[in-house]
Amino acid sequence: MEWRIDHTAAQRLQDQVAACVVRGVRSGDLAVGDQLPPAAELARALAVDRNTVLAAYRQLRETGVLEFRRGRGARIADTATTGDLAPIREAVQSVIELARRYGLDSDDVVTLIKEMR
Repeated sequence: MEWRIDHTAAQRLQDQVAACVVRGVRSGDLAVGDQLPPAAELARALAVDRNTVLAAYRQLRETGVLEFRRGRGARIADTATTGDLAPIREAVQSVIELARRYGLDSDDVVTLIKEMR
């Protein structure tokens, strides 16, 4: 599993950590029952504060992706889902339609999104 964190990005570090886990579940790199690294260990590897990793883990627990068990750490929960992408697809489609009204195409939209990172 690849953990990618961009310390210069506008996105909060805890959200980036959480997104790594969600990508891992979506790609199949992480499966139900897989244990995640201890927060302190992952924090050192990513050069972030331990509390950042703990906040990401709590965020994932609240959405049903992780479960915590005493003595077993954080594991991918039975209820782990990465969600339906339909709302995101609809929003992207709306953005593309708006961009077309301004004379832009989908490549222009991608460029704009990359600039906003």
